[in-house]
Amino acid sequence: MSNGINDNCGKYLGEGISKCVTLTSLNLNLFRNFISENGAKYLGEGISKCITLTSLNLGLRSNNIGENGAKYLGEGISKCVTLSSLDLDINNNKIGDNGAKNLG
Repeated sequence: MSNGINDNCGKYLGEGISKCVTLTSLNLNLFRNFISENGAKYLGEGISKCITLTSLNLGLRSNNIGENGAKYLGEGISKCVTLSSLDLDINNNKIGDNGAKNLG
């Protein structure tokens, strides 16, 4: 069910997450909202600051994330060098083949 979370909300979520630098586990379900490229960028930037993260469960199914948004998420997640568990649900977005490639 949608909570009406859009890119602006994604910005504030990303900023909040970025302040949790000693966070080891993050479970964030943003299923069926209005997050697109910019929101994904903010989330990726916030996650990138959580360098002690070992477990990330990020549910972004049924948003408006495109190829560049996937790139931003991939860049952010790649900074989490201690990550040992990742569950990333990006089903039903607009990522495409290039976006999927950018996640890896």
